[in-house]
Amino acid sequence: MRVKESNFKKLESFLFALRDAGSKYSLDRMRKIAVSFGNPQKKYPVIHEAGTNAKGSECAMIEAALRGSGLKVGLFTSPHLVKLGERVQINREILGEEAILKEMSLLRKTADTIFDPLDKPNYPSFFEYMTMLAFCVFAKAKVDCAVLEVGLGGLLDSTNIVDPDIAVITSIGYDHTQMLGKTLREIASQKAGIIKRGVPVVCGFLPDEAIRVIEEKARDLSAPIYKASDYFKVDSELPETSLSGVFQRRNAAVAHLVLRVLRGDFFCSTGKDLRSKIFKISDDVILSALKKVDWPARWQKMELPAGKMLILDASHNEEGARALESNLIDFISKSAKRPDIAVGVLGRERAIPLLKVVKKYARRIFLLVPKQPRALDYAGLRECLGKCEIPVENCAVDDIFAPHNISEKLEPGGVLVCTGSIYLAGEVMAAITGSSADQLQDRP
Repeated sequence: MRVKESNFKKLESFLFALRDAGSKYSLDRMRKIAVSFGNPQKKYPVIHEAGTNAKGSECAMIEAALRGSGLKVGLFTSPHLVKLGERVQINREILGEEAILKEMSLLRKTADTIFDPLDKPNYPSFFEYMTMLAFCVFAKAKVDCAVLEVGLGGLLDSTNIVDPDIAVITSIGYDHTQMLGKTLREIASQKAGIIKRGVPVVCGFLPDEAIRVIEEKARDLSAPIYKASDYFKVDSELPETSLSGVFQRRNAAVAHLVLRVLRGDFFCSTGKDLRSKIFKISDDVILSALKKVDWPARWQKMELPAGKMLILDASHNEEGARALESNLIDFISKSAKRPDIAVGVLGRERAIPLLKVVKKYARRIFLLVPKQPRALDYAGLRECLGKCEIPVENCAVDDIFAPHNISEKLEPGGVLVCTGSIYLAGEVMAAITGSSADQLQDRP
């Protein structure tokens, strides 16, 4: 039965109001509402992943290998690009509007009996609702396991009421510093909050200052720790993946290590007897999954008429800017030409390192302003860009990416790289397909 549009619109209005109230960093509300639903997050094995960047890509890699092994896999990620249901997937099928409406109605009814809807500071947040939606959907579907991406930080993130089979900390860099701390040690401490007693931890290629914090936390909780840098010493040892860039091969190495720990390659006891029964994953399946994984807006290439190309890449912070630079260097060395680059960013802190890279490698620059309250306006973008010797043009997303416009902005054989905010990537994908992004994004 098709969902009545008016009913889903009412739900969207409710969720908009929650989103506009902002984030609330405490686990108290999540624990209370989870109890009311019988703690659904405890009814399946969980892979729990935190990190500044690469969480989504690595979760997709892990999910692909588990699914390739014949398991039913839940995947919870954020934010979404175009539609809300992208956040909650089972075997990579996004949750439809009818299912969202049904489950959210139950969640709201229960939340309203526990919390006062008029007490906005103490009522569940948008992200808490989305997290609980995923927990309940996965439990009802009886998934064999769930791969969960932390929304922000780790310690007080709403996903952190799970009892995971493995905790993954993929990367640590400077982002959301106003909430997570100004130093790598402070940020790492927040990420390390997902570590549980006796549960194995897999770490990506982390800075020394950060890894010391993770090791200290793991030691305090008797949690065995596995570092990707101990198993992949040089880039030539990194696994191949369908996602572009050396940094994605590093992500693939972390995912590969996670899967090896899950299947029991390294003896450790967590008090659970799940992995030996469930996670039977062959090397062939892992390597095949890494080479076929699909994760949009990560150096995603789209062919256009007349030999033109669009590359969509969400690089929204300093660490992402370094990954973008690596991809641009590789692209220019192979194609012997500079691309046009369209860029839109949320906040000066993120704009400065990104625009430094953009003006270094672009043939010309299109400045965009995502439809987000924190988006940097044209004046702010130009100020962060500084002195620039190449053409710079202010544009709206539809000016470039509407189907009838996108090819006209490029010369024959030209390439346009669109980079910056993940929210911008969603707007671009919606414009290209002629659909509309729902704007139900997180608002810290």
